[in-house]
Amino acid sequence: MSQWIVKTESLKKYYMLGKHTVKALDGVDLLVKEREFVAVIGKSGSGKSTLLHMLGGLDVPTEGEVFVDGQKLSGMNRNQLAIFRRRKVGFVFQSYNLVPDLNVYENIVFPVELDGEVPDREFVEEILQVLHLKEKEEALPNTLSGGQQQRTAIARALTSKPSIILADEPTGNLDTSASHDVIRLLKTVAKRFQQTIILITHDNDIAQMADRIIHIEDGKIVKAGEMHDGE
Repeated sequence: MSQWIVKTESLKKYYMLGKHTVKALDGVDLLVKEREFVAVIGKSGSGKSTLLHMLGGLDVPTEGEVFVDGQKLSGMNRNQLAIFRRRKVGFVFQSYNLVPDLNVYENIVFPVELDGEVPDREFVEEILQVLHLKEKEEALPNTLSGGQQQRTAIARALTSKPSIILADEPTGNLDTSASHDVIRLLKTVAKRFQQTIILITHDNDIAQMADRIIHIEDGKIVKAGEMHDGE
């Protein structure tokens, strides 16, 4: 039986907008097991991206707790959170955020080198093969298609062997065919490297490719789906 790797307890994030309180998250209790591929779906403004930012330590909750891989985020200072993000979380965003002057391989190993570590060349080679990037290893980002750039971003997220991968609308800039290719590869990668993936999307077709779908509305989880063991 898989253990949980992500847990939130009564998670709240409130903002003041003029005189009004915006409840971006309003008491979210979430449990994600190791090796699950979970899609969080909701309309724009539903709170799904705010939730992702909380799970990745990019933002601080108003109330409640976030636990990732046994660590409580609220006990960390800014420096500790930065180290946590670098070592425990792989981020994939809608904008690929590749360094334009670095080739595909250099972009992929950049976070590991930034952490003062030596990249695991054999592991990176395996990622390149699985994501069909081996032929593009020395190519610069501006010579790649959108799908190839996003696959490079996924490879970069994987290379530090993080506990979880958080993907925020990763197919938002891609056409339907490329979107499905990227999600299929993300699933393949998750199984191959025993990763836990939490994917944010507003696209029901994309969400259907996950193991489990969590629906969020007005900062609350309204439907959490049946929990899988992520095998």
